[in-house]
Amino acid sequence: MKKLKNEKELVKKAIAEGMKYGERRGVVEFEPTDSATEKIEYIYRLLVHDKVMQPIPQDQISQVAMKHKLAIWASKLK
Repeated sequence: MKKLKNEKELVKKAIAEGMKYGERRGVVEFEPTDSATEKIEYIYRLLVHDKVMQPIPQDQISQVAMKHKLAIWASKLK
């Protein structure tokens, strides 16, 4: 897994856009007390469920892999 140049910024963008996506769909309401880890996992699972992105193989799922996958997704957004 090759690290993206600005992966930290892309992860932040992915969290922001993923939160908007989930709230627009009406499936989630994020609280200020939710940790970034919880948000990343929920957003990743929601996007995979909606078939917006390909899932990571079950034996390779980790927080780092989910962040990377979300960063790639965010890099493709306008």
